[in-house]
Amino acid sequence: MSNLLRRGPGLVLLLVLMLVTACSRSGSSGGEGKADATKGSLAKVTLALDWVPEPEFGGFYAGREAGAFRKGGIDVEILGGGAGVPVVQMVAAGRADFGAVGADEVINARARGADIVPVFATFQTSPQAIMAHASRGAKTLGDVLSSGTLAIDPGAPYAAFLRKKYGFQKVKVVPYDGGVARFVSDKDHAQQCFITSEPIAAARQGSDPKVFLVADEGYNPYTTVVITRRALWNEKPDLVRAFARASREGWRAYLDDPTTANAVMAKLNKSLDPDTWKSAAAAQKSLIETEETKKGKLGMMTRERWETLGKQLVEAGVIPAAPPVDEYLVPIGD
Repeated sequence: MSNLLRRGPGLVLLLVLMLVTACSRSGSSGGEGKADATKGSLAKVTLALDWVPEPEFGGFYAGREAGAFRKGGIDVEILGGGAGVPVVQMVAAGRADFGAVGADEVINARARGADIVPVFATFQTSPQAIMAHASRGAKTLGDVLSSGTLAIDPGAPYAAFLRKKYGFQKVKVVPYDGGVARFVSDKDHAQQCFITSEPIAAARQGSDPKVFLVADEGYNPYTTVVITRRALWNEKPDLVRAFARASREGWRAYLDDPTTANAVMAKLNKSLDPDTWKSAAAAQKSLIETEETKKGKLGMMTRERWETLGKQLVEAGVIPAAPPVDEYLVPIGD
């Protein structure tokens, strides 16, 4: 349910200074000093989320509650986000040590000069999708886009990909409003969604959502990617590696049993009922722990995936040129 792929338009780096000041939390500065571990003490760091606490961030809360970060010498403060919170800019400007964003946001930002690097990729399969009513009988996403109404953020990279692949000439495109009320009331209405969010909400209201993953169309960016700024990686690579390891341990704990972390997040986000917390955690599990991660490790990233994504963003007209992968894919290791 996270990231600006779904929440809103792309990056506006000219607003960096203004936005990061407005969106920083009191008592939560991120700079270099906070990430300075000394013998016998914990390195205090911040992790900025691009949306409110929900299951898509469960592993980070699980890691904190289970002591994975402390075991790695880290005292992590998790900053809940929301619509328009400029996570990339916050990290790039040193207002947060780490952030959680989409892979296409990373490449978009790199193409515009932000010196950030990815260190952990939570979702191996993107949960971004389009949902339509099963009663329409659509068998493919192309069928969905051949008629009716589509609520979507037209500025999102995945929307540009779909527009190039299918065209939006036969469907009426309207703004995505963040809810499911119109979907429930209009059988010809389709909309963007995360499979861990809107389909669950619509079904609970008696609707019949059928979900088409954008990943199945060939556009599959890593999602909920942990980023940091190059300067922190250069100065304290052991800290960055420890953060990635703790994130992996946290996600392992959450996938095994999300109960504790869900209870913690539920106190911070009261908009979801207990069944939704449980359903969302179950729905995302196969997107995080895939056949690839079973052979490798949770959070893994490959050069090929990043390279393919860069090419797709260029082809879709999102960026003029893809930044070289070797300039930002750092050797995190185990």
